[in-house]
Amino acid sequence: MRNICLEVEYDGTDYCGWQRQSGGIPTVQGELETLLRRILREQIELTAAGRTDKGVHARAQVANFKTASSVELRRLVHALNGLLPVTIRIRGAVVASPDFHARYSAKEREYRYFLIEQPSALRQRFTGFSGGTLDLSAMQQAAGLVLGAHDFSVLSKEPHSENGMFCNVTACTWTGEEGHLVFRIAANRFLRSMVRYLVSAMISVGRGELPAEELQSVLETGTRRLPLVPASPGGLFLWEVRY
Repeated sequence: MRNICLEVEYDGTDYCGWQRQSGGIPTVQGELETLLRRILREQIELTAAGRTDKGVHARAQVANFKTASSVELRRLVHALNGLLPVTIRIRGAVVASPDFHARYSAKEREYRYFLIEQPSALRQRFTGFSGGTLDLSAMQQAAGLVLGAHDFSVLSKEPHSENGMFCNVTACTWTGEEGHLVFRIAANRFLRSMVRYLVSAMISVGRGELPAEELQSVLETGTRRLPLVPASPGGLFLWEVRY
């Protein structure tokens, strides 16, 4: 059996997330597994580095699967890209070590969120919008408070688990770039919708609705006074997975 590792790029707008679902609901995993089973004539099951939510994109998702097929990887990639919808591309494939696991072998994941101040017909698939001018320096201050290990349960949709709710954030910044803002965050793991909750909280900081220090208090106490709705998924990308 070979352990094949794929690097996958996708526009998640038209999919109900990465994870396979029943009832014909379109997902990225479902699209890929259907074609892999057809091409390889095997029951293929993919494991991904991160289960992106509905509408979230990936620049470099990583997924692996086991196969008895000896098909040349170049031919496999060519066949997949010829059959997949244009919103999903295979950027590469390699034979990984037998014990490689796309999720559990990952050391760090990086997400990026692209934000504009007003909605755009041309950019709406790949950006969120704030609906007004933001104080970037206040948002940068808030981002610095997120660094380190914290319990992010209050900023996620993740049910409490035996593995705990702590994530170790190693990088967290806001920058202004060519008419939009970019939020970059890297951590050993992420909880469900955690990045979108953080973006929403920091937009509130940028609007002056929430003091930057309040975000630190939220993480320390596990409670928040300001109701938050996760930022729209269109601006979020799984940017890189590091092993």
